[in-house]
Formats: sequence, C-alpha cells, structure tokens
Amino acid sequence: MLNTLKQFRAAMSLLNPDDILARARRPLHIGLVATSGAGYAEIEEFLLPTALPLEERTYLLDKVHRVGDPDVPESVDLIVFEQGIPASKGTYTFHRETPAATIAGILHGNEDIALALARQFPAFRGPVVERTIHAVARENALFALATALPDVVPSLMELPWALGEFASDTVFLTGNQIRMAFLIAAACGKDVGFGEQKGAILSIAAGAFGWRALARELVGKIPLGGGLIPKAAIAYAGTYAVGKGLDLLYRGNAAFTREQRKLLYREALERGREVAESVAQDSAS
Repeated sequence: MLNTLKQFRAAMSLLNPDDILARARRPLHIGLVATSGAGYAEIEEFLLPTALPLEERTYLLDKVHRVGDPDVPESVDLIVFEQGIPASKGTYTFHRETPAATIAGILHGNEDIALALARQFPAFRGPVVERTIHAVARENALFALATALPDVVPSLMELPWALGEFASDTVFLTGNQIRMAFLIAAACGKDVGFGEQKGAILSIAAGAFGWRALARELVGKIPLGGGLIPKAAIAYAGTYAVGKGLDLLYRGNAAFTREQRKLLYREALERGREVAESVAQDSAS
C-alpha cells in the first residue's frame, strides 16, 4: 500500500493545475473585419453574447478589435471576417447560418489556444470541453489496450483514500481523469486545483454516478467483442462518463438522473468499443 501511494504521488506530481490555469488565462486578441456596424455587432454577439454579465462582457470586448479602432495591437491571435468578405489565408469567416463550422475551423488550426478560447469566449466552451473529454477517454482506452489491464472500471471512486487496493495502472487512469477535471474547470471559467475542486471531485467520487454498477449491469448485455476490446471500451466509457458529469456540474450545476446515466454509459461503451477496435486494427496492420 505504501508503494502504491508513492506511485500515486509521483503521478499526481505531473499534474500541474497552475500550468493549466495559466494556459486558460492567456490573454487573447481577436480582430474583426466587417462592412458595417451591424456586421461587427453580429460577430461580437457570436463571440460574447449579451446574456453574459455586463462587467465580464465589457472587459472581454476590449480584447475584440474592429478594423480602424484606436489602440489595436500590432498582432492578434485570430482574424474573423464577416460572411461575404473574402478571407485571406490564415484567417476565418463567420458563417452565420452554421456557427459550429466557424468554431470547428478556428479550433482546428489553433489547438494551442483552444483552452483560452473556451474560458474567455463562451461559443467555444462546449466544443472544447467535448474534445477534451473524448481525448482523455481515448488516452485511457489506449492505455488499457497497451497494458492489457485486468478488470478495471476507471472512476473517481478509485482515489487512494477510497480503496484499500490501488493498482499502478489505475493510478494512471485516475490521474488522467483528474487532469481532465482541471481542463474542464479551466474551460468553464471555474477555479482550478486540488483544493479548489475538492468538493466537485469528491462529490462525484461519493456518488460515483452509478458508473461501476452500470458497468456490471451493461457490459454483459452489450456485445463488445473479445480480447482486450471490452477492457478498453470500459476504460473509455468510465472516463467519458466522468467527464460528462463534470461538464454538467460546471456548466449546468446539475447531475444526471439514473436513466440519463444508463443511456450515457451505454452510448459511451459503444463508442469506446469503436475506438478500441479502430486502434487494434491500426496496430495489426
């Protein structure tokens, strides 16, 4: 047990909430190009909806610059054009009918500032959180495949003060989930850190969202294939479910019902199976 705790401390030392928060708070400047005041206002509403608290919106609008504004910085992080104006290479067009396409295009070319975009501009929050959850869940599925884990259902219940046995493999999975919790909180504009998020993490751990019980109930009912595929699918599903729970907690201040948990976990298991099968096929080819 002592050796296990040492492994956990070593893994946790690699988690740096201060670094994550610094990335999220990186000051961003966005340049806008439009043909009229109405065109500028439309893009500004997309980036910073008027539903935001007035003080917050006023502060962030100082980071959004129209062509010809005084005190425009020499360089900006993004340039967004009104629809209908040809956008030059390296810039982006605001598609009013499909704003999701605008968001996807910007995030695709700017992974280094994605976290800061999510924290500072609400339009990016949901997509960045979803990408984060999927990426971390996929990492845990790959780890399950690579290490041929035994029967592991990763969840925040597997914190060292909650279980008497704590395998080093589970340390990695749980550490990755805690990193995910930091990233989601940072993207959602919340405080980040072990102490700052203790209540949120422990509330999820205490309730466990029923993920472990659901795993036992559903794994036997859902055809996942053979070999390591079920283990990787479970690693994906458990992590994805925790991430969605954190997302709901931070962005909606709510929790899933039991039926919602069951549906989410079933969908995550099937998605995890697809991820595991794809990786296994790539490895074999």
